[in-house]
Amino acid sequence: VHRLLTHIFVYEDPISLACGALAVCYFAGSFERSVGTAKHCALTAAFSVLSALLFLSLQPLASALLRVADAKGFMPVAFATLGVSTTRSRLKRTLLLGCRVPVVLVPWLGLCVAWFVPHSSLLGNLCGLLVGEAYGLGYCFCLDFPESLSSKLDRVFPFTLLKRIPGLKYIPGSSAERRASENS
Repeated sequence: VHRLLTHIFVYEDPISLACGALAVCYFAGSFERSVGTAKHCALTAAFSVLSALLFLSLQPLASALLRVADAKGFMPVAFATLGVSTTRSRLKRTLLLGCRVPVVLVPWLGLCVAWFVPHSSLLGNLCGLLVGEAYGLGYCFCLDFPESLSSKLDRVFPFTLLKRIPGLKYIPGSSAERRASENS
C-alpha cells in the first residue's frame, strides 16, 4: 500500500532522475503557481495514488499484450498536472517546436517523447495523464477543496515552515494573495 504514494521517489539511474527533475520544474511548477503550494501538495499525493491505482488495475490487461514496466518516478504525476493544465487552458493552440498545435495534443505528444526516457513506464505515464485529464474536466471534483481551506492550510505546520525557508518560493492558497504576490 505504501507504494501507491512512494513510487514517485523511485529512480533507477541519473538520466531518469534528471528527466523527473525537469518534469517537476516545468510541469509541476506552473501548476503550483495556479493553485498554490498547499493545494499542490495535496493534489500531488492524490494524483500519485490515483495514477498508481489506475496503473494496478490496467497492468494485468496491458501485460497480456506487451511488456509493462513498473511506474516509477514523478513522470506520471507530471503528466497528471500537464493534463489538468491543458484541459483547463483557455488557449486553443500553442507554439511547440515552431509549429502551432492544438493545446489538447501537447500532453499526448509529450507522452510519445516520454516513451524514450529510460526506465519510464508508458502505461504509468498514460495513467497519470488520464487522471489529470479527468480532474481537469471535473470528473474528480471530490479532490477540489475551497480556497478558504487552502488559506487555512497555509497557516499550519509544514506550510508555515516552507514559507520561512530562504530561496524557496511559497505560493499562497488564496487567488487574491497569489495575484498580490505576483504584482509585487
